[in-house]
Amino acid sequence: MSLIKEYRWTFPEQTESEDSLTLQETAKRLGDELGVSPVLAEILSRRGVHTFEEARSFFRPSFSDLNDPFLIHDMDRAVERIVRALKTREPILIYGDYDVDGTNGTTLLWTFLKSVGGTVSYFIPDRIKDGYGLSRVGVDRAKELGVTLLISIDCGITAIEPVRTAQSRGIDVIVCDHHQPGEQFAEPFALLDPLKPTCSYPFKHLSGCGVGFKLIQALCSHEMVQSRLTDDPNTVLTSYLDLVTLATTADIVRLTGENRAMVKLGLDLINSNPRPGIRALIDTAGLKPGKITAGQIVFVLAPRINAVGRLGNAMRAVELLTSDSFEQALELARVAEEENRNRRKIDEDTFLEAQQLVENYLDVEQESAIVLHQETWHPGVIGIVASRLVEKYYKPTVMMTTIDGVAKGSARSVSGFDIYQALKRCEDTLIQFGGHKYAAGLSVEVSRVNEFKDAFNAVVSELLTENLRTPEIKIDAELNLKELTPKFVRILNQFAPFGPGNMRPVFVTRNMELVGTPRIVGQKHLKFKVRANGQIFDTIGFNLAHLLEKVTPGRKDLALAFSLDESDFSGEAIPQLKIRDIK
Repeated sequence: MSLIKEYRWTFPEQTESEDSLTLQETAKRLGDELGVSPVLAEILSRRGVHTFEEARSFFRPSFSDLNDPFLIHDMDRAVERIVRALKTREPILIYGDYDVDGTNGTTLLWTFLKSVGGTVSYFIPDRIKDGYGLSRVGVDRAKELGVTLLISIDCGITAIEPVRTAQSRGIDVIVCDHHQPGEQFAEPFALLDPLKPTCSYPFKHLSGCGVGFKLIQALCSHEMVQSRLTDDPNTVLTSYLDLVTLATTADIVRLTGENRAMVKLGLDLINSNPRPGIRALIDTAGLKPGKITAGQIVFVLAPRINAVGRLGNAMRAVELLTSDSFEQALELARVAEEENRNRRKIDEDTFLEAQQLVENYLDVEQESAIVLHQETWHPGVIGIVASRLVEKYYKPTVMMTTIDGVAKGSARSVSGFDIYQALKRCEDTLIQFGGHKYAAGLSVEVSRVNEFKDAFNAVVSELLTENLRTPEIKIDAELNLKELTPKFVRILNQFAPFGPGNMRPVFVTRNMELVGTPRIVGQKHLKFKVRANGQIFDTIGFNLAHLLEKVTPGRKDLALAFSLDESDFSGEAIPQLKIRDIK
C-alpha cells in the first residue's frame, strides 16, 4: 500500500509585483546578452544569475570564484597550529567519519599533509564497534600513537567530552565539520564550521570534505607550506577537487555558489585524469570514463564507497582512495563492489521487513510519522531503508536498531520539513542526536523508544502542514516544444552539475496528443509517444507504470511534467522527454 497523494505542481510566481517585473526584464536582458532562449534566461534569473559576469561564473566557474578560506572563524588558529606541527614533525592523526564525505575528507587531509612533510596517520571509527563521530575510542587511539594534534573531518562539533579528554591528555584538536551545532558544542583548539554562530563565512553549505579543502587552501597561502609544494598552489589545490566533488555530491549539500564551482572543476578532473582509486571505482561499476556526471556519483560510485563502511571497516575506503597503484586500487574497488552487492541484499530484506511492520502494525493514514525499532536490523542500511520508506509513504521516518543495549538509528524527512528541529523539540526523550534538515542520527534508551515515538509523532503532527504532506513537483517553466532545438538542449546541459539548489529543470507542456499505444517496459516503466507542433517525441516515465490509465489512446489533452537528460544531440535529433508526472 502506498499512500502518496497525487503530486501537486507548483509554478514560479507570475504576479504583477515590481519584483516579478524586474525578474522578467532581467531575464530578457540576460537572454539578449547570452543569446539564449527566453525560457532558459528566466530559469537562470530565478537561480540567481542576473548579469553576464554571473552567467560566466555559472557556466565557466574558475578557481578565482572560491571564497577566502580565512573568513572561516578560527582558520588562522588552525593554520598556525598545523604549521607548527609540520615544522617540529609532531605526529598528526586525521579522524574521519565512515561515509563518503568523511572518507574523502580523510583522504584529502592525509594526502596533502603527507605531501608537505607531515608525520600523519588516519583513523575511521568502526560503525558498529565505535559508533559515530569523535569518541573516547578515537582519543585512546591517538594517545597510543603518540599523537599531539588530532584533526577531525566531517564530525566533532558535538564531541564535547572527547575533545576535553583529548586536551587533558596533551592532544590539541582541530575540528573540521559542517553539521548543525546544538546549543552547546565542542571547544577544541580550533573549530572550523561555517554553521557555528560566530562564523561569518559567506557560504554556509560546504560538505565536511569541503571544510577540509578550505583548510588546505588556507595552508597553501603560508610561506613555509608553499616552500614544500611540488607545484604552484592553485594547481596543487585543483588536484584535490575530485575528492571534494565525490563528497559534495554524495552528501547532498547545495550545488550552488562555491560548491557548484568546486564540483564543476572536480568533474572535469574526474573525467580527464582520475586518481587510481576513482578510476578503479569507475571501471568496476561499469561506467563510461570521461562521461561521469554528478548523478552517477550519487547513485553509482558513492554507494560503493559507503558500502565499505556500512558493512565493515571504512579504513578500506581511504586505502582505495589513497592508492598510487591502479592494480592495487582495482583489487580494493572489487571489494567495494562485492560489499555493495551484499549491502543491496541486506537493504532489500530490511525494507521488506520494515514495510510489513508498517502495513501490519501502524495506522499510516492517522500517524504523521513512521518510527520503527528492530534490534536485529543492520545499522549500515537503516538510513537507506528509512529513505525508501519516505519515498513510499511520504512521511518523516525514523529507523532504529539496537547497539550495545541502546536504540540507535537514522531519521529521514520529506521535502520542506526540518527533521533536525523536530528531533530537537523532543530531545528530552533522546540520549543524543545530530544532523541536518533532511537527515539526522539519534540514540534512545530502549525502554524509552515508545515514549520517543509518541513525542516525535506529536511534534510532526503539529509542524507538518497539509502542503508538506503532499509531494511536490516544482515546475521551472511552461515550454512550447517548438523551442526544443539542439541548441536549447546543448545550453540546458551546461546548467549541470545538477543537485540541491540547482536541480535539473522541469518543464510543463499542455494539450499534447498521444500517438499510438503506450506500453510498459521493464515491468514498471511507462513508454509512449506524443505529438506537438507537428513533431513526434518519445517519452519515458521511470517507475510510472501506474499512470498507464491516464494515457489512453486518442487523447489530445495531456499535460506532461518532464525533464531532459544530459545527452549528445547532433543535427536535428529530437530528445526524449523524461516524464515526471501526467495530468
